[in-house]
Amino acid sequence: MNWITNLVRPRIKKLMTKDASGRETPENLWRKCSACGEMIFHRDLVANFHVCPNCGHHLRVGPAERFAFTFDPNTYTELPPPQVASDPLRFKAEKRYADEMKAAKAKTSRPEAFSAARGTIDGLPVMIAVQAFDFLGGSLGMAVGEAFVRAAEAAIAEKRAFILYVSSGGARMQESMLSLMQMPRTTIAVQMLKEAGLPYIVVFTDPTFGGVSASYAMLGDIQIAEPGAQIGFAGARVIAQTIREKLPEGFQRAEYLLAHGMLDMVLPRAEMRAGLSRVLHMLMKKPRPKARTLPPPNLNGNGRAVAAQ
Repeated sequence: MNWITNLVRPRIKKLMTKDASGRETPENLWRKCSACGEMIFHRDLVANFHVCPNCGHHLRVGPAERFAFTFDPNTYTELPPPQVASDPLRFKAEKRYADEMKAAKAKTSRPEAFSAARGTIDGLPVMIAVQAFDFLGGSLGMAVGEAFVRAAEAAIAEKRAFILYVSSGGARMQESMLSLMQMPRTTIAVQMLKEAGLPYIVVFTDPTFGGVSASYAMLGDIQIAEPGAQIGFAGARVIAQTIREKLPEGFQRAEYLLAHGMLDMVLPRAEMRAGLSRVLHMLMKKPRPKARTLPPPNLNGNGRAVAAQ
């Protein structure tokens, strides 16, 4: 057997390297833009904050990239994820919920859809939370709700502003009412932040819908979105079929919501950190530092963001 074992496999192996999570990744990886179809070299994409250089489409990124893009370099530490019942209802549809969770953890190398970290932005103390769509559609369940509340409580105790990057399809149906109960819990946590006099800033990323947009995601002191992000409660197709009317051009896109007063600003990813710093200094009544160029994110050899230890 041998020419395959002795010749082909070693050559394939040489083309593979391991990223920070231990997964093997092609050294010359290319990614296809989901908007225009352009093939982009992975390193170029990372250097451009995962924004397509051809059409400007903002590709989805995870917590490690968000933290690296936003925090001051080497200043943040992640909060430990809360321990909650993993499958309280023993839900089973086409697949068992427990199996879906196992697959999501293997795919993302994260325990849940929600990650939070404490650090600084231009010296200001902040708590940044990321709700990522790649883990079961960023859905809101018991673990996500508990993680949000604990991050808010930590921000209050440490007097940190709270920034939420959100992307979600809504409540996690596999947890039924236990999921819906997280909507008032997270809403109360936001109110606690406001009573403590701490800024709560929401950054909408593509897409954000359902029970998440109907609760804590729409309660920011400042509402920001990335260009082209889809934001709403029900989907556009459902709305069009219900009211039997053609929806306006760009309906539920960030730019449409900005024009109709639902957002305060739309910022490209490369300008997000500077925009957040400007807003934070204004809300916290701190003198702004001198303008400086956003440093590139901390990357490993495969062009992936590296979380601070």
